Amino acid sequence: MRALIGEVAAALQSQQELLRIRQMALMPEVFSLVAAVDQDLQRLEALLTDEQTELEQLNVLVHTSAMVNSSLDLSDILGKALDKILDLTGAGRGYILLRNEETGDLQIHVARVTETVGDEDDDDESAHVSRTILTHVSETMTPLLTDNAQTDPRMIGSETIAKFVLRSVMCAPLVYKARLVGAIYLDNRFREGVFTERELNLLTAFANQTAVAIENALLFSRVQTALEEIINLKELIENVFGSIPSGVITANADDIVTTVNTAAGRILNRAPDESIGYPIDQVIPRVSVDQVLENVRINNASVAVETQPDIPERGRIALAMRLSPLKNAEQELQGVAMVIDDVTEQRERDELLTLMTRYLPPGLVAQIDMISALALGGERRDVTCAFIEAIPYGVLAAELRPQQAMNTLNVFLETATQVINDARGIIDKYMGSELMVLFNTQLNPMPDHALAALRMALELRDAFLALYERLGIAPDPHYYRMGINSGVATLGNVGSLNRRSFTAIGDTINLSKRLEENAESGQIIISEGVCAALGTPPDGVRFEEKPPIMVKGKALPIQIFEVFKA
Repeated sequence: MRALIGEVAAALQSQQELLRIRQMALMPEVFSLVAAVDQDLQRLEALLTDEQTELEQLNVLVHTSAMVNSSLDLSDILGKALDKILDLTGAGRGYILLRNEETGDLQIHVARVTETVGDEDDDDESAHVSRTILTHVSETMTPLLTDNAQTDPRMIGSETIAKFVLRSVMCAPLVYKARLVGAIYLDNRFREGVFTERELNLLTAFANQTAVAIENALLFSRVQTALEEIINLKELIENVFGSIPSGVITANADDIVTTVNTAAGRILNRAPDESIGYPIDQVIPRVSVDQVLENVRINNASVAVETQPDIPERGRIALAMRLSPLKNAEQELQGVAMVIDDVTEQRERDELLTLMTRYLPPGLVAQIDMISALALGGERRDVTCAFIEAIPYGVLAAELRPQQAMNTLNVFLETATQVINDARGIIDKYMGSELMVLFNTQLNPMPDHALAALRMALELRDAFLALYERLGIAPDPHYYRMGINSGVATLGNVGSLNRRSFTAIGDTINLSKRLEENAESGQIIISEGVCAALGTPPDGVRFEEKPPIMVKGKALPIQIFEVFKA
């Protein structure tokens, strides 16, 4: 249209020349009208150009928005979007900076440079961005536009602007829910007035979209990280859960099994998957845990029980169970967790040991592993040995029938056994109505073994007197007699590889037996070895020297002492 107006203006001018020759002229208003139309068309052209530019920018903004929100890979998407912004705004450099959550500083995440003067490679990239402008935008949370940074009073004192001779600069904050996420920074180092309010509005709109996209990406990254941690934690828990040697079973509030680990399945001889979804009393057959579960819920505390269910293909087994309340994060009861240990072998072993203690000294049973490790032959050590006759068998045989005699003898031996065990003595053997007791063996080491044996003998005297009173008998003299000797003996296992016995042998043992044989009823006789080990009689005790005696195996008389309470 402007070309047509030009042609019309040229034609009118030609006609004006022809008319002038003929002494005629066109009206001046014609030329004014043509000039006015041309000016209007110029303004229309400029307006259409601006609108076209703005439309292109809006199209790019829409495209960029779709692109930014189409992916969660910010580095790639923001780089492409920044290229578009640079192209539309005429900027020479562009930077997208993100806020470091730990330090709060804005750090360059994406950078684009389309203009260079050869000095960019010599400096840190972040030094190319005006920190004065970034600080202003960050603090005010508003975009900034300057068409000549060199003369802008807001930029006074900026070393970056002075160093790089920055001209046109735009910067917009990335804000999400009133929180600074980062900033977009554009500049042109050579031209003034490159950016207008239109470019600033475009940049601001882009910044708003970018802030949302960044936050979504960060949220997705956090969720993804959290999910990976949860998956790793779940795998760890499953590995730990599966490697626990004890059986673990959990049930919900309705007593329906929800989880079973491998150990529980092995104990119950049932695949874990076959137990999930079934009531507890079906998973652990023939055992009612209703009352126990109810106690766990009511008391909100752990309960330990032991039960013996019948397990298919295993028979009767012994289970030690600990039931605990299962709670959620709000400490609300959700069910019950059970830890199960198969103690069948242990209970069988306990029953065997209990049976053994009826026939073997408790010390031997308790230390059976250590005893078995001792080699045949033993070792020599200082010990104190006591031989005790609880009641002469002739007294029993004369007054009682055999069965009654045996029952009465067991009463006396049981009384003696209790006192000896309390004194930590080791009963080496029962010999009819007699007992052989050892102190300071490998099974009951004690430095004051002579004193321990003496105190045991006095306690046993009192126990026998109490037994006489309880039985309604008044023996005079007393039935018991004891011989005690201290010295070196050989202790260890005797016998064979297939059958062996722990005992003590030697002259010290033989002499204590001879002392007991030479003691009269109601006497406690000790040797010079015991006196030497004690030094002086303990408080409340006195020794009375007796005439020396001759014993088998000794060429010289043996000095003996009788023990009394002072």
